[in-house]
Amino acid sequence: MTEQPTPQQTLRGTVERVTFHNPENGYSVLRLRPEGRVAARYTNREGLVTVVGVVPEVHPGAMLELHGDWTRHDKYGEQFQAVQAIKTVPASRHGLEQYLISIKGIGPKTAARLLDHFGDDTRAVLDNAPERLSEVRGISANFARRVARLWKEDAQGREVQIFLQGYGITARLASKIYQEYGASAIDAVKRNPYQLARDVRGIGFLTADRIAQTLGLAHDAPERVEAGLAYALQEAAGRDGHTYLPRAELVEQCGELLDVRVELVEGAVERACEAEFIYQDWLEVESETGKETVEAIYLRPYYYGEKDVAYRLRAMTRTPASRLAGLRGADLDALLARVNAESDIAALTEQQQAAVRVALTHKLSVLTGGPGTGKTTTLRAIIRALELTEHRFLLASPTGRAAKRLGQATGHPAQTIHRLLGWTAEGFEHNEDNPLDTDLVVIDEASMLDLRLANDLIEAIKADTHLLLVGDVDQLPSVGAGDVLRDIIKSGVAHVTRLDAIFRQAEGSFIITNAHRINQGFEPVYKGANDFFYFGISDPAKVTGWVVDIVQNRIPDTFGIPSGDVQVLAPMYRGAAGVNELNEALQAALNPPGRVAEKKIGGAIFRAGDRLMQVRNNYEKGVFNGDIGRLHAIDPDNQILRVAFDDDRFVDYDFSESDELTHAFAISVHKSQGSEYPAVVIALLTGHYVMLQRNLFYTAVTRAEKLVVLVGMRQAIRIAVQNNKIAKRYSGLAARLK
Repeated sequence: MTEQPTPQQTLRGTVERVTFHNPENGYSVLRLRPEGRVAARYTNREGLVTVVGVVPEVHPGAMLELHGDWTRHDKYGEQFQAVQAIKTVPASRHGLEQYLISIKGIGPKTAARLLDHFGDDTRAVLDNAPERLSEVRGISANFARRVARLWKEDAQGREVQIFLQGYGITARLASKIYQEYGASAIDAVKRNPYQLARDVRGIGFLTADRIAQTLGLAHDAPERVEAGLAYALQEAAGRDGHTYLPRAELVEQCGELLDVRVELVEGAVERACEAEFIYQDWLEVESETGKETVEAIYLRPYYYGEKDVAYRLRAMTRTPASRLAGLRGADLDALLARVNAESDIAALTEQQQAAVRVALTHKLSVLTGGPGTGKTTTLRAIIRALELTEHRFLLASPTGRAAKRLGQATGHPAQTIHRLLGWTAEGFEHNEDNPLDTDLVVIDEASMLDLRLANDLIEAIKADTHLLLVGDVDQLPSVGAGDVLRDIIKSGVAHVTRLDAIFRQAEGSFIITNAHRINQGFEPVYKGANDFFYFGISDPAKVTGWVVDIVQNRIPDTFGIPSGDVQVLAPMYRGAAGVNELNEALQAALNPPGRVAEKKIGGAIFRAGDRLMQVRNNYEKGVFNGDIGRLHAIDPDNQILRVAFDDDRFVDYDFSESDELTHAFAISVHKSQGSEYPAVVIALLTGHYVMLQRNLFYTAVTRAEKLVVLVGMRQAIRIAVQNNKIAKRYSGLAARLK
């Protein structure tokens, strides 16, 4: 809690200590020695004041001019809350000496010599006659030029920062803009602020639009409309998974988004395509009335991504050379008989044997089917055949949990696709120039493959190597843009085996029975079930409480499954029984305050033992979107959260990196893709209407290994089962493959 601020004030002073600085958002905690008089109640025993807020990256000795207000924090006392921070050049000798030291490359001795020699004229010499610096003993002409350049760059940076912060740009983003454009940053922003969204990571259309409006750019300016086209396409990719939009839809959406006339958007499309800011193509696609030709508009990554994936997959299927060419005819028959006779692999059905043949004799194949249909047994048989013939293979999945499960199911090492390709700071180690050296690549949970990851993967596979995609095509499509597995199946370019027979050992499982019922449009059945239950709750406000009780008490007491092995799923993040509400309640129940160390960072409270999920790819740490772990320890002195991930790795996060983590007592169904859990509790309300679809419900149920518990409204279950209208994704991959 903080007091209501007084009207904005100005504070000037020299930085004595940097207690905390978040390089991502610029949030800092500083100790400042103020210039001039400051009321005693605001200073500590050393005469320093505490400053909090978004400020540029500074070092002790830097001079700041801060605009903001004094506030009082219940725990930390009086603070100056800065809303704007500008580096300035101090007037005093001590301040100027400290400022010079803060410039990279100028040490204390050099700063002292400069001030001893030039005295009060030091600033004027640095500004106007830097060549005179070589007059100082011990400073060479080369070093003088270097000091002059650093001073000039620092001055330019201050000018850019003052200008940009005047338009609401944070210190962090102002620094990024200066790094991108250098001394021409101000001119670049004035000329076309929307260029920032293309050039500077962290600045999107909305930020650029705010700057543009502040600069007085017209609401219907051509630059705004062209940038709005890219923004509309980005939103379509991120929100709905589209790789393109039909021109008519793009024009309509962009016009509504920007509140401008359609004719202006039409003109902007032509200009943006000519400038290759966006890309236009004509595709023959299937529609409800048959085939039709669509004018598709793309962003660059998706345009070239589709073309590259289609080109390489066609090349793979058309290239006669095969690393498994020796597995043909009678030799293959004998090999299959030998595999089929081995005791550790269940006897294969004719359909499964056909799937093994296809994988070994066709370069590109797909193995799909629902739970209990024998995909894993078939895959183990393929692997055994390769082992017996001394062929090499690689196993991978899009997520860490899926890779771990794949390794356990097959008894062979499996890894994420990112690790398979060998991510480095410069990109993937394995690519077109350095492809994977293997005979067969198996990708499990292939329904999760988005276009961009598929492009990176296929680029690294030689045309004579076999690729087998394994997955359940009836599950949700990938979180990222594209519909790769469905498009490959739809195109006919791959040999597809769909397993549909449920094995006897799976027939007794109500999880598997009900998964297939849901997929066929029927409601689940519960009578006689010992692994599938339903708690009907008509009041939405009570569902979260029931979920907590089921996870905390009923499942552990009845089934002996600890609450830590139970994963709660919900279709939506917000609202009653949404992911956010469920996480808050589950954390309070399963890991309450007072027992373990905790730290509040931003709006989140992190406690040792919390279940956490990584929400974006972090290649440096080797953790990826969707990886789940537990908060092992909190180190307040070094400001570190240590997370133990499911693959037995410990990863350290600076407090400033905590926005990469979110609580995962409950997660969305989309985030659960590729994972399995001993028990799953699914919250379903009619208020989740926009997300209640058959494939989402089916995906949620198939995440469970031993137990499914549905909590909520029967009407929500009916809606989900009956709604088989899969959200349409605009993707041109199938058309390009054909």
